[in-house]
Amino acid sequence: MRALVTGGAGFIGSTLVDRLMAEGHEVDVIDDLSTGSLANLADARTNGAHHLKVHRLDIRDTAVAELIERREPEVVFHLAAQIDVRRSVADPVFDAQVNVIGSLNVLEGARRAGSRKVVFASSGGTIYGEPNPADLPVKESHPQHPISPYGITKKVVGDYLHAYRELHELEYTALALANVYGPRQDPHGEAGVVAIFAGRLLAGEPCTIFGDGSQTRDYVYVDDVVDAFVRAADRGSGLIINVGTGVETSVNQLYTTMARVAGSDLPAAQAPARAGELARCALDNGRAELHLGWRPWTELASGTEAVLDFFRTRADQRQ
Repeated sequence: MRALVTGGAGFIGSTLVDRLMAEGHEVDVIDDLSTGSLANLADARTNGAHHLKVHRLDIRDTAVAELIERREPEVVFHLAAQIDVRRSVADPVFDAQVNVIGSLNVLEGARRAGSRKVVFASSGGTIYGEPNPADLPVKESHPQHPISPYGITKKVVGDYLHAYRELHELEYTALALANVYGPRQDPHGEAGVVAIFAGRLLAGEPCTIFGDGSQTRDYVYVDDVVDAFVRAADRGSGLIINVGTGVETSVNQLYTTMARVAGSDLPAAQAPARAGELARCALDNGRAELHLGWRPWTELASGTEAVLDFFRTRADQRQ
């Protein structure tokens, strides 16, 4: 299969590239390297350079459509995005330019290339808005009422995917991702709390918990998520599919688990709750099991241990 991965130098995207290349596929990567890094693709570039081509390009550029048309991928995995919810609130125009206009450039390229499918990284943590706790874990049938510009753009792209399927027979699967964590995640950003905790725990610095720490998330390991993407290349067409564990884990529980694995007895620092933060989140994965044959297999303790090992090894290499 000839595959193309937008955002392929990012945390999830590069892990997907590694999986695709390990299975013998030809892969093109589009990434502007604003948040991704070529270091994430080091193994792929070393071990399979003749099967991998990396194109440094912003998806807002119409040249993206021309490139995709020229490369003729069979399947486009669209992961490139502006992913910072708070930035989307502060600058919704930029958020829409990247996530909506950029996605339209990708869809136009796939249409013109005759691609058979687009697999899209949607957001299970934002498209459903703030569900009633009684509705957790959230099913895909739950109304989509996002309350952030970021969530709105993900919903809008889902609508465009449906339209392209009806108008142009371009198949799609939209994967509504829970809170993805794993090696290569940025410990300096706001979104990856597991990576942030890992970096600080290994540095012997206190981790900050905002609010009382009772807020919950559905933490799903990156290798499990990548498996869902690969399965979606041939299954789940025309559907939005949740990719999560279905389990709520509080920030306090996450910190306790990671501190134990890291061998740290430092207490977490407390800070005021952040305005607008979602109180609880978990995604029902029944549709993923039915249509993709997918279930998560990585437990939080072993997944966070892999993250800590990754950051520990990277720190050792820098010395």
